[in-house]
Amino acid sequence: MLNTNACEIEIIKQIAGSADDGPVLMLNLNKYYKDAGYPDQGVYHEYMSFVPKLLDLVGAKIIWQVPTLGQPVGEQDIDEIIAFWYPSHRAFLDLTKTELSEKNFDLRRRAIEYGVIHRCPDDVIPKPS
Repeated sequence: MLNTNACEIEIIKQIAGSADDGPVLMLNLNKYYKDAGYPDQGVYHEYMSFVPKLLDLVGAKIIWQVPTLGQPVGEQDIDEIIAFWYPSHRAFLDLTKTELSEKNFDLRRRAIEYGVIHRCPDDVIPKPS
């Protein structure tokens, strides 16, 4: 993963290896490279067409995806917010072990200039069907 927070990854690993593992929402805040083709072309389009295939391998889903229109408070310049639902913390970690992960991370590196992922409880959203 790009620019990972080692302490947070360790917490996720501990949860994934425990009886307390369960569903989790990962909120992605992304700023795309100017030449990535956001919102519907180029490597961005290729990346977003590929992501669902990867998520299917671990039972995860995109809950919602929304462009940002501006930022009235703060200084974090992002283009899009995507909420990913995972059936477990283990599923989130298993993304890196799938046969599609190398292509995913290549597309991600080429499309996303800056990205932050926030780990959130999943009980604030309707469960995916």
